[in-house]
Amino acid sequence: MDQMFGTRRSGTRRAGFLPRLGLAGGVGLLGLAGFGTGAAPAATPVLHMLPNHFASVASSRGRGSSTTATASPCWASGNWSGYAVSQTSPSGLPCVPASGQTYTSVSGTWTVPTVTGSRFGQSFSAAWTGIDGFTNSSLIQAGTEQDFYSGSAHYTAWWEILPAAETPISSITVEPGDSVTVAIAKVSGTQWSITLTDNGKAGHPAQAPFTTTESYSGPGASAEWILEAPEVNGRIATLAQYGSTAFDLGTADGASPALAAGTGGELVAGNFFREQVVSIPSGPDTGTPPGDGFAVAYGSTAPPAPTS
Repeated sequence: MDQMFGTRRSGTRRAGFLPRLGLAGGVGLLGLAGFGTGAAPAATPVLHMLPNHFASVASSRGRGSSTTATASPCWASGNWSGYAVSQTSPSGLPCVPASGQTYTSVSGTWTVPTVTGSRFGQSFSAAWTGIDGFTNSSLIQAGTEQDFYSGSAHYTAWWEILPAAETPISSITVEPGDSVTVAIAKVSGTQWSITLTDNGKAGHPAQAPFTTTESYSGPGASAEWILEAPEVNGRIATLAQYGSTAFDLGTADGASPALAAGTGGELVAGNFFREQVVSIPSGPDTGTPPGDGFAVAYGSTAPPAPTS
Protein backbone atom coordinates (compact mmCIF):
# COMPACT_ATOMS: atom_id res chain seq x y z
CA MET A 1 0.00 0.00 0.00
CA ASP A 2 1.42 3.38 -0.94
CA GLN A 3 1.98 6.11 1.61
CA MET A 4 -1.18 7.24 3.42
CA PHE A 5 -3.41 4.41 2.15
CA GLY A 6 -2.88 5.16 -1.52
CA THR A 7 -2.89 2.72 -4.42
CA ARG A 8 -2.48 -0.92 -3.42
CA ARG A 9 0.44 -2.71 -5.05
CA SER A 10 1.27 -6.36 -4.65
CA GLY A 11 4.60 -6.95 -2.96
CA THR A 12 5.21 -3.53 -1.44
CA ARG A 13 3.50 -1.52 1.27
CA ARG A 14 4.51 1.80 2.79
CA ALA A 15 3.54 2.62 6.34
CA GLY A 16 1.47 5.71 6.97
CA PHE A 17 -0.47 7.06 9.95
CA LEU A 18 -3.83 8.72 9.58
CA PRO A 19 -5.99 9.77 12.51
CA ARG A 20 -9.44 8.23 12.46
CA LEU A 21 -11.20 11.57 11.99
CA GLY A 22 -11.40 12.57 8.35
CA LEU A 23 -10.20 9.21 7.02
CA ALA A 24 -12.50 9.35 4.03
CA GLY A 25 -10.06 7.92 1.51
CA GLY A 26 -8.72 5.08 3.62
CA VAL A 27 -11.79 3.46 5.12
CA GLY A 28 -12.64 1.36 2.11
CA LEU A 29 -9.17 -0.13 1.78
CA LEU A 30 -9.01 -0.97 5.47
CA GLY A 31 -12.16 -2.98 4.92
CA LEU A 32 -10.06 -5.54 3.01
CA ALA A 33 -8.06 -6.46 6.08
CA GLY A 34 -9.09 -9.69 7.74
CA PHE A 35 -11.76 -10.71 5.26
CA GLY A 36 -10.01 -13.40 3.26
CA THR A 37 -7.45 -13.52 0.49
CA GLY A 38 -9.62 -13.87 -2.58
CA ALA A 39 -8.25 -16.66 -4.76
CA ALA A 40 -7.27 -19.90 -3.09
CA PRO A 41 -3.60 -20.08 -2.09
CA ALA A 42 -1.09 -22.29 -3.83
CA ALA A 43 -0.36 -25.68 -2.31
CA THR A 44 2.42 -23.99 -0.34
CA PRO A 45 1.49 -20.29 -0.26
CA VAL A 46 4.29 -17.76 0.05
CA LEU A 47 3.57 -15.13 2.65
CA HIS A 48 4.77 -11.56 2.60
CA MET A 49 5.25 -9.73 5.89
CA LEU A 50 4.86 -5.99 5.46
CA PRO A 51 5.52 -2.66 7.17
CA ASN A 52 3.05 -1.51 9.78
CA HIS A 53 -0.22 -0.16 8.36
CA PHE A 54 -1.28 2.34 10.98
CA ALA A 55 -5.07 2.41 10.93
CA SER A 56 -5.79 4.77 13.81
CA VAL A 57 -5.08 5.69 17.34
CA ALA A 58 -6.42 2.75 19.31
CA SER A 59 -9.92 3.24 20.70
CA SER A 60 -12.46 1.12 22.51
CA ARG A 61 -14.21 0.25 19.24
CA GLY A 62 -14.70 -3.51 18.93
CA ARG A 63 -12.54 -4.27 21.97
CA GLY A 64 -13.41 -6.55 24.85
CA SER A 65 -12.31 -6.24 28.45
CA SER A 66 -8.72 -6.07 29.57
CA THR A 67 -7.44 -8.38 32.26
CA THR A 68 -4.66 -5.95 33.20
CA ALA A 69 -4.81 -2.25 33.91
CA THR A 70 -1.78 -1.62 31.69
CA ALA A 71 -2.93 -3.47 28.59
CA SER A 72 -4.72 -0.58 26.84
CA PRO A 73 -3.11 -0.34 23.39
CA CYS A 74 -1.73 2.90 21.99
CA TRP A 75 -2.12 2.25 18.26
CA ALA A 76 -4.23 0.18 15.89
CA SER A 77 -2.99 -1.42 12.68
CA GLY A 78 -4.48 -3.25 9.75
CA ASN A 79 -1.78 -5.94 9.89
CA TRP A 80 0.31 -5.75 13.11
CA SER A 81 -0.26 -6.37 16.82
CA GLY A 82 2.41 -6.33 19.53
CA TYR A 83 5.09 -3.87 20.57
CA ALA A 84 7.73 -1.69 18.95
CA VAL A 85 10.40 0.65 20.25
CA SER A 86 11.04 3.60 18.00
CA GLN A 87 13.74 6.17 17.38
CA THR A 88 11.04 8.83 16.95
CA SER A 89 7.41 9.08 18.03
CA PRO A 90 5.17 8.51 14.99
CA SER A 91 3.16 11.56 14.01
CA GLY A 92 0.04 11.75 16.13
CA LEU A 93 1.18 8.99 18.50
CA PRO A 94 2.76 10.60 21.57
CA CYS A 95 2.02 7.36 23.44
CA VAL A 96 5.01 5.79 21.63
CA PRO A 97 8.05 7.43 23.24
CA ALA A 98 11.04 8.45 21.13
CA SER A 99 14.16 6.52 22.12
CA GLY A 100 16.51 8.62 19.99
CA GLN A 101 18.62 5.56 19.16
CA THR A 102 19.47 3.65 16.02
CA TYR A 103 18.87 -0.10 16.38
CA THR A 104 21.53 -2.54 15.24
CA SER A 105 20.32 -5.72 16.95
CA VAL A 106 17.12 -7.31 18.21
CA SER A 107 16.12 -10.67 19.66
CA GLY A 108 13.03 -12.36 20.98
CA THR A 109 11.63 -15.75 21.99
CA TRP A 110 8.06 -17.01 21.70
CA THR A 111 6.07 -20.25 21.75
CA VAL A 112 4.61 -21.28 18.41
CA PRO A 113 0.83 -21.12 18.87
CA THR A 114 -1.66 -23.74 17.69
CA VAL A 115 -3.98 -22.52 14.94
CA THR A 116 -7.47 -23.77 14.16
CA GLY A 117 -9.86 -23.17 11.29
CA SER A 118 -12.73 -24.50 9.24
CA ARG A 119 -12.42 -27.26 6.68
CA PHE A 120 -12.85 -24.96 3.70
CA GLY A 121 -11.42 -21.79 5.21
CA GLN A 122 -7.98 -20.28 4.84
CA SER A 123 -6.28 -18.04 7.36
CA PHE A 124 -2.72 -17.03 8.14
CA SER A 125 -0.55 -15.61 10.91
CA ALA A 126 3.09 -14.76 11.48
CA ALA A 127 5.02 -14.23 14.72
CA TRP A 128 8.32 -12.43 14.29
CA THR A 129 11.08 -10.18 15.56
CA GLY A 130 12.65 -7.52 13.37
CA ILE A 131 14.12 -4.08 12.77
CA ASP A 132 12.42 -1.20 10.89
CA GLY A 133 8.94 -1.22 9.35
CA PHE A 134 7.19 0.56 12.21
CA THR A 135 7.53 4.04 10.71
CA ASN A 136 9.14 3.29 7.34
CA SER A 137 9.04 0.80 4.46
CA SER A 138 12.33 -0.99 5.26
CA LEU A 139 12.27 -4.25 7.25
CA ILE A 140 14.58 -7.12 8.20
CA GLN A 141 12.87 -9.89 10.16
CA ALA A 142 12.54 -13.60 10.90
CA GLY A 143 9.88 -15.72 12.53
CA THR A 144 7.30 -18.45 12.20
CA GLU A 145 4.06 -18.66 10.32
CA GLN A 146 1.02 -20.48 11.67
CA ASP A 147 -1.55 -21.02 8.93
CA PHE A 148 -4.73 -22.99 8.29
CA TYR A 149 -5.70 -24.00 4.76
CA SER A 150 -6.63 -27.12 2.77
CA GLY A 151 -8.31 -28.43 5.90
CA SER A 152 -5.27 -28.47 8.19
CA ALA A 153 -2.74 -26.37 10.07
CA HIS A 154 0.69 -25.59 8.62
CA TYR A 155 3.79 -24.26 10.43
CA THR A 156 6.94 -22.82 8.86
CA ALA A 157 10.08 -20.91 9.86
CA TRP A 158 11.17 -18.05 7.59
CA TRP A 159 13.23 -14.90 7.19
CA GLU A 160 12.54 -11.83 5.07
CA ILE A 161 14.11 -8.57 3.92
CA LEU A 162 11.77 -6.21 2.10
CA PRO A 163 10.92 -5.80 -0.69
CA ALA A 164 11.34 -9.57 -1.18
CA ALA A 165 8.75 -12.02 0.13
CA GLU A 166 9.59 -14.50 2.88
CA THR A 167 12.28 -17.14 2.40
CA PRO A 168 11.18 -20.41 4.08
CA ILE A 169 13.79 -22.13 6.26
CA SER A 170 13.59 -25.74 5.11
CA SER A 171 16.22 -26.99 7.60
CA ILE A 172 13.92 -26.35 10.57
CA THR A 173 10.70 -28.25 11.24
CA VAL A 174 8.29 -26.15 13.28
CA GLU A 175 5.63 -27.64 15.55
CA PRO A 176 3.08 -25.87 17.73
CA GLY A 177 4.40 -25.57 21.27
CA ASP A 178 8.01 -25.19 20.14
CA SER A 179 10.01 -22.37 21.70
CA VAL A 180 11.59 -20.29 18.92
CA THR A 181 14.30 -17.63 19.28
CA VAL A 182 15.23 -15.07 16.64
CA ALA A 183 18.35 -12.88 16.79
CA ILE A 184 19.16 -10.26 14.16
CA ALA A 185 22.31 -8.15 14.32
CA LYS A 186 24.38 -5.82 12.17
CA VAL A 187 27.78 -7.38 11.45
CA SER A 188 29.49 -4.55 9.57
CA GLY A 189 28.59 -2.08 6.87
CA THR A 190 25.41 -3.38 5.25
CA GLN A 191 25.96 -6.98 6.37
CA TRP A 192 23.50 -8.39 8.91
CA SER A 193 23.17 -11.82 10.48
CA ILE A 194 19.82 -13.52 10.92
CA THR A 195 19.62 -16.51 13.28
CA LEU A 196 16.52 -18.57 14.03
CA THR A 197 16.66 -21.36 16.59
CA ASP A 198 13.93 -23.90 17.30
CA ASN A 199 14.50 -24.70 20.97
CA GLY A 200 12.04 -27.58 20.80
CA LYS A 201 9.62 -28.85 23.42
CA ALA A 202 8.88 -32.10 25.23
CA GLY A 203 8.93 -34.79 22.56
CA HIS A 204 10.39 -32.50 19.89
CA PRO A 205 14.12 -31.92 20.49
CA ALA A 206 15.90 -28.67 19.75
CA GLN A 207 17.27 -28.31 16.24
CA ALA A 208 20.47 -26.85 14.88
CA PRO A 209 20.15 -23.07 14.52
CA PHE A 210 19.73 -21.56 11.08
CA THR A 211 21.98 -18.58 10.33
CA THR A 212 22.41 -16.46 7.24
CA THR A 213 24.26 -13.22 6.54
CA GLU A 214 22.47 -10.83 4.22
CA SER A 215 22.79 -7.29 2.89
CA TYR A 216 20.44 -4.76 4.46
CA SER A 217 20.60 -0.97 4.32
CA GLY A 218 17.57 0.12 6.35
CA PRO A 219 17.87 3.02 8.82
CA GLY A 220 17.42 0.98 12.03
CA ALA A 221 14.65 3.30 13.20
CA SER A 222 12.70 0.75 15.25
CA ALA A 223 12.71 -2.76 16.70
CA GLU A 224 9.60 -4.95 16.96
CA TRP A 225 7.98 -8.08 18.37
CA ILE A 226 4.86 -8.71 16.30
CA LEU A 227 1.96 -11.08 15.60
CA GLU A 228 0.90 -10.21 12.05
CA ALA A 229 -1.81 -10.90 9.51
CA PRO A 230 0.48 -11.32 6.47
CA GLU A 231 -0.12 -10.68 2.80
CA VAL A 232 -1.17 -13.62 0.62
CA ASN A 233 -2.06 -13.24 -3.07
CA GLY A 234 -1.60 -9.47 -2.85
CA ARG A 235 -4.02 -8.86 0.03
CA ILE A 236 -3.81 -8.89 3.80
CA ALA A 237 -5.09 -12.31 4.81
CA THR A 238 -7.70 -13.31 7.33
CA LEU A 239 -5.85 -13.72 10.62
CA ALA A 240 -5.63 -17.34 11.76
CA GLN A 241 -7.25 -18.21 15.08
CA TYR A 242 -3.99 -18.65 16.96
CA GLY A 243 -5.26 -18.60 20.54
CA SER A 244 -2.45 -16.86 22.37
CA THR A 245 1.30 -16.80 22.78
CA ALA A 246 3.91 -14.83 24.69
CA PHE A 247 7.05 -13.03 23.56
CA ASP A 248 9.79 -13.08 26.19
CA LEU A 249 13.46 -12.35 26.74
CA GLY A 250 13.36 -9.61 24.15
CA THR A 251 16.40 -7.42 23.63
CA ALA A 252 17.12 -4.33 21.55
CA ASP A 253 20.77 -3.38 21.09
CA GLY A 254 21.71 -6.04 23.64
CA ALA A 255 19.54 -4.77 26.50
CA SER A 256 15.96 -5.17 27.64
CA PRO A 257 13.71 -3.00 25.47
CA ALA A 258 11.93 -1.87 28.67
CA LEU A 259 8.55 -1.97 26.98
CA ALA A 260 6.26 0.57 28.60
CA ALA A 261 2.61 0.20 29.52
CA GLY A 262 0.22 1.71 27.01
CA THR A 263 2.63 1.64 24.04
CA GLY A 264 1.54 -1.59 22.32
CA GLY A 265 -0.67 -2.00 19.29
CA GLU A 266 -3.74 -4.02 18.33
CA LEU A 267 -4.71 -5.48 14.96
CA VAL A 268 -8.08 -4.37 13.57
CA ALA A 269 -10.11 -5.77 10.68
CA GLY A 270 -13.09 -4.33 8.86
CA ASN A 271 -13.93 -0.68 8.25
CA PHE A 272 -14.98 2.31 10.31
CA PHE A 273 -18.54 1.03 10.64
CA ARG A 274 -17.73 -2.64 11.34
CA GLU A 275 -14.21 -2.50 12.74
CA GLN A 276 -13.22 -5.26 15.15
CA VAL A 277 -10.07 -5.93 17.13
CA VAL A 278 -8.79 -9.38 16.11
CA SER A 279 -5.44 -9.53 17.94
CA ILE A 280 -4.44 -7.66 21.09
CA PRO A 281 -1.38 -7.58 23.38
CA SER A 282 -1.19 -7.56 27.15
CA GLY A 283 0.72 -5.00 29.09
CA PRO A 284 4.49 -5.58 29.39
CA ASP A 285 5.65 -8.39 31.65
CA THR A 286 6.35 -7.73 35.30
CA GLY A 287 9.23 -10.18 35.79
CA THR A 288 12.96 -9.53 36.00
CA PRO A 289 13.85 -7.52 34.06
CA PRO A 290 10.42 -5.98 33.59
CA GLY A 291 9.32 -4.98 30.13
CA ASP A 292 11.20 -7.60 28.08
CA GLY A 293 8.07 -9.41 26.93
CA PHE A 294 4.29 -9.54 26.72
CA ALA A 295 1.44 -11.87 25.79
CA VAL A 296 -0.78 -11.49 22.74
CA ALA A 297 -4.14 -13.12 22.08
CA TYR A 298 -6.54 -13.70 19.21
CA GLY A 299 -9.72 -11.66 19.60
CA SER A 300 -10.46 -8.42 21.39
CA THR A 301 -9.82 -9.28 25.05
CA ALA A 302 -6.32 -8.53 26.26
CA PRO A 303 -4.59 -11.49 27.96
CA PRO A 304 -2.82 -11.21 31.31
CA ALA A 305 0.75 -9.95 31.22
CA PRO A 306 3.45 -12.56 31.82
CA THR A 307 5.08 -12.53 35.25
CA SER A 308 8.42 -14.15 34.44
